[in-house]
Amino acid sequence: MSNPSAVDLSRVPCTVVTGFLGAGKTTLIRHVLENAGGRRLAVIVNEFGDVGIDGEILRGCGVESCPEENVVELANGCICCTVADDFVPALDAILSREPKVEHILIETSGLALPKPLVQAFQWPAIKGRVTVDGVVAVVDGPALAEGRVAGDMEALAAQRAADDSLDHDDPVEEVFEDQVACADLVILSKSDLLDEAGAARARERVGAHLARAVSIVPTAGGRVDAAVLLGLGVGTENDIENRRTHHDGELDHEHDDFDSFVVELPAVSDPAALSARVAKAAEEADVLRLKGFAAVEGKPMRLLVQAVGPRVTHGFDRAWNAGEEKRTRLVAIGLKGLDREKVTRILQGAA
Repeated sequence: MSNPSAVDLSRVPCTVVTGFLGAGKTTLIRHVLENAGGRRLAVIVNEFGDVGIDGEILRGCGVESCPEENVVELANGCICCTVADDFVPALDAILSREPKVEHILIETSGLALPKPLVQAFQWPAIKGRVTVDGVVAVVDGPALAEGRVAGDMEALAAQRAADDSLDHDDPVEEVFEDQVACADLVILSKSDLLDEAGAARARERVGAHLARAVSIVPTAGGRVDAAVLLGLGVGTENDIENRRTHHDGELDHEHDDFDSFVVELPAVSDPAALSARVAKAAEEADVLRLKGFAAVEGKPMRLLVQAVGPRVTHGFDRAWNAGEEKRTRLVAIGLKGLDREKVTRILQGAA
């Protein structure tokens, strides 16, 4: 007798990578692309806002088995709310590629709920061609060890405390819990910043939202063997209804808590000074997440800048392409009402 939950090997497996802003999804996927052992991959990136920083990071890998045209960006909204309009056409485009793609990675935005996306794999137009190899939730280890789901939650907590109409948990907490509840594998990122006690606290926080046995894998710098991440063979769409979430039965969910915008700057002379200004923007202007690229005077390489709260990393990721405009573009993400002028002044070094 056949097993109805078995994965059909004729379908292309898809790995859904979910996780809150700044957890390390893009870093993880980039590492997988660079270490996939020649497997032909494609990536669908659901950006927050209208600037494709994550897509640019992944296209900069220069991996032959995942050429630039196999990295597709969706920036028209949260993928879990625009499945029919955005995800299905992107899937159609990828599946038409030659040579045939062997595995698809889907990076959701930090606010996306994985369950509606996974449910879409049951649609007649989709289910005969692809299957969900597994849902991977990337969680921020140091933040969890300190009792938060992201690097800087103080501003969000203050907003919730000031609103007497709220009678439920913080919506960001609910998104985090729903992402973990749907996971087949949890990646505990930035584990190199945790001591033994901190790692235990982080694992306990994650485990509280797992209704079944799910492996929690510690990582640093997104370094996970591709064999661990790909080939789970779960067929998650066949079990997704059994994974209970806060938003079961809802037609949509609100994303109005957040705002994002782009700051353009001239070339910088000192990457460390730029990092200091980014950290200052987090501390003084409540920027939750910042990412982007910078041109550095006298350098042929593009500087990749990423920050979660005041924790900032930067490094050269690739050479500027011939004819490519060398410019500094940073995407700032924060709560609704984020003071754009103040953030811009700080990043410009004028405040």
